[in-house]
Amino acid sequence: MDIIEEKRIFTLFRFTVILKGLNALAEIVGGILILVISKASIVLLMLNLTQNELSDDPNDFVATFIINHIGSFSGSSQTFFAIYLLTHGIIKIFLVTALLLNKTWAYPASFVAFSLFILYEVYRYYFTHSLWLLALII
Repeated sequence: MDIIEEKRIFTLFRFTVILKGLNALAEIVGGILILVISKASIVLLMLNLTQNELSDDPNDFVATFIINHIGSFSGSSQTFFAIYLLTHGIIKIFLVTALLLNKTWAYPASFVAFSLFILYEVYRYYFTHSLWLLALII
Protein backbone atom coordinates (compact mmCIF):
# COMPACT_ATOMS: atom_id res chain seq x y z
CA MET A 1 0.00 0.00 0.00
CA ASP A 2 1.44 3.35 -0.96
CA ILE A 3 1.52 6.51 1.16
CA ILE A 4 -1.34 8.19 -0.73
CA GLU A 5 -3.59 5.19 -0.09
CA GLU A 6 -2.67 5.18 3.60
CA LYS A 7 -3.48 8.90 3.86
CA ARG A 8 -6.88 8.29 2.25
CA ILE A 9 -7.66 5.51 4.69
CA PHE A 10 -6.55 7.64 7.63
CA THR A 11 -8.67 10.58 6.38
CA LEU A 12 -11.69 8.29 6.06
CA PHE A 13 -11.03 6.95 9.57
CA ARG A 14 -10.88 10.47 11.03
CA PHE A 15 -14.05 11.42 9.19
CA THR A 16 -15.95 8.43 10.60
CA VAL A 17 -14.62 9.13 14.11
CA ILE A 18 -15.84 12.74 13.80
CA LEU A 19 -19.25 11.43 12.72
CA LYS A 20 -19.24 9.21 15.83
CA GLY A 21 -18.51 12.32 17.89
CA LEU A 22 -21.44 14.17 16.33
CA ASN A 23 -23.62 11.14 17.03
CA ALA A 24 -22.43 11.21 20.65
CA LEU A 25 -23.41 14.87 20.95
CA ALA A 26 -26.86 14.01 19.58
CA GLU A 27 -27.16 11.21 22.17
CA ILE A 28 -26.29 13.62 24.98
CA VAL A 29 -28.82 16.19 23.77
CA GLY A 30 -31.41 13.44 23.33
CA GLY A 31 -30.76 12.11 26.83
CA ILE A 32 -31.19 15.57 28.33
CA LEU A 33 -34.39 16.15 26.36
CA ILE A 34 -35.83 12.79 27.46
CA LEU A 35 -35.10 13.76 31.07
CA VAL A 36 -36.81 17.16 30.91
CA ILE A 37 -39.76 16.39 28.61
CA SER A 38 -42.80 14.69 30.13
CA LYS A 39 -43.86 11.21 29.03
CA ALA A 40 -47.14 12.61 27.69
CA SER A 41 -45.24 15.12 25.53
CA ILE A 42 -43.00 12.36 24.18
CA VAL A 43 -46.02 10.23 23.28
CA LEU A 44 -47.71 13.20 21.59
CA LEU A 45 -44.51 14.02 19.69
CA MET A 46 -44.21 10.42 18.44
CA LEU A 47 -47.84 10.43 17.32
CA ASN A 48 -47.36 13.72 15.47
CA LEU A 49 -44.12 12.54 13.84
CA THR A 50 -45.71 9.35 12.55
CA GLN A 51 -49.02 10.87 11.41
CA ASN A 52 -47.74 12.16 8.04
CA GLU A 53 -45.78 9.01 7.33
CA LEU A 54 -48.79 6.81 8.01
CA SER A 55 -51.00 8.96 5.80
CA ASP A 56 -48.51 8.41 2.93
CA ASP A 57 -47.89 4.73 3.68
CA PRO A 58 -50.22 3.05 6.22
CA ASN A 59 -47.92 0.00 6.30
CA ASP A 60 -44.70 1.88 7.13
CA PHE A 61 -42.79 -0.46 9.47
CA VAL A 62 -41.18 2.14 11.74
CA ALA A 63 -44.28 4.32 12.07
CA THR A 64 -46.57 1.37 12.80
CA PHE A 65 -44.06 0.01 15.30
CA ILE A 66 -44.05 3.33 17.15
CA ILE A 67 -47.85 3.63 17.13
CA ASN A 68 -48.37 0.04 18.27
CA HIS A 69 -45.86 0.26 21.13
CA ILE A 70 -45.97 3.87 22.34
CA GLY A 71 -48.40 2.87 25.10
CA SER A 72 -45.79 0.61 26.67
CA PHE A 73 -43.32 3.50 27.03
CA SER A 74 -43.28 3.85 30.81
CA GLY A 75 -41.65 6.28 33.20
CA SER A 76 -38.95 3.73 34.01
CA SER A 77 -38.32 3.29 30.27
CA GLN A 78 -37.96 7.05 29.96
CA THR A 79 -35.42 7.16 32.79
CA PHE A 80 -33.50 4.18 31.38
CA PHE A 81 -33.28 5.69 27.90
CA ALA A 82 -32.19 9.08 29.26
CA ILE A 83 -29.45 7.61 31.44
CA TYR A 84 -28.39 5.21 28.71
CA LEU A 85 -28.11 7.94 26.08
CA LEU A 86 -26.25 10.28 28.43
CA THR A 87 -23.82 7.59 29.56
CA HIS A 88 -23.26 6.26 26.06
CA GLY A 89 -22.80 9.77 24.65
CA ILE A 90 -20.35 10.90 27.34
CA ILE A 91 -18.23 7.75 27.05
CA LYS A 92 -18.29 8.02 23.25
CA ILE A 93 -17.20 11.70 23.36
CA PHE A 94 -14.32 10.76 25.66
CA LEU A 95 -13.19 7.91 23.38
CA VAL A 96 -13.65 9.92 20.17
CA THR A 97 -11.52 12.71 21.60
CA ALA A 98 -8.81 10.21 22.56
CA LEU A 99 -8.91 8.62 19.10
CA LEU A 100 -8.64 12.01 17.40
CA LEU A 101 -5.66 12.82 19.65
CA ASN A 102 -4.15 9.51 18.47
CA LYS A 103 -3.96 7.97 21.95
CA THR A 104 -3.11 4.32 21.32
CA TRP A 105 -4.95 3.08 24.43
CA ALA A 106 -8.21 4.44 22.96
CA TYR A 107 -8.41 1.78 20.25
CA PRO A 108 -8.79 -1.24 22.53
CA ALA A 109 -10.71 0.83 25.08
CA SER A 110 -13.29 1.73 22.41
CA PHE A 111 -13.69 -1.91 21.46
CA VAL A 112 -14.15 -2.94 25.09
CA ALA A 113 -16.54 -0.10 25.95
CA PHE A 114 -18.84 -0.65 22.99
CA SER A 115 -18.77 -4.42 23.47
CA LEU A 116 -19.85 -3.93 27.09
CA PHE A 117 -22.70 -1.69 26.00
CA ILE A 118 -23.91 -4.34 23.55
CA LEU A 119 -23.66 -7.08 26.19
CA TYR A 120 -25.61 -4.96 28.66
CA GLU A 121 -28.32 -4.24 26.09
CA VAL A 122 -28.69 -7.94 25.30
CA TYR A 123 -28.72 -8.80 29.03
CA ARG A 124 -31.40 -6.22 29.73
CA TYR A 125 -33.45 -7.35 26.74
CA TYR A 126 -33.34 -10.95 28.02
CA PHE A 127 -35.19 -9.86 31.17
CA THR A 128 -37.46 -7.10 29.82
CA HIS A 129 -38.24 -8.22 26.26
CA SER A 130 -38.75 -4.51 25.61
CA LEU A 131 -39.28 -3.73 21.96
CA TRP A 132 -38.01 -0.20 22.67
CA LEU A 133 -34.73 -1.66 23.88
CA LEU A 134 -34.57 -3.89 20.81
CA ALA A 135 -35.02 -0.80 18.63
CA LEU A 136 -32.21 0.94 20.54
CA ILE A 137 -29.92 -2.07 20.04
CA ILE A 138 -30.56 -2.10 16.32
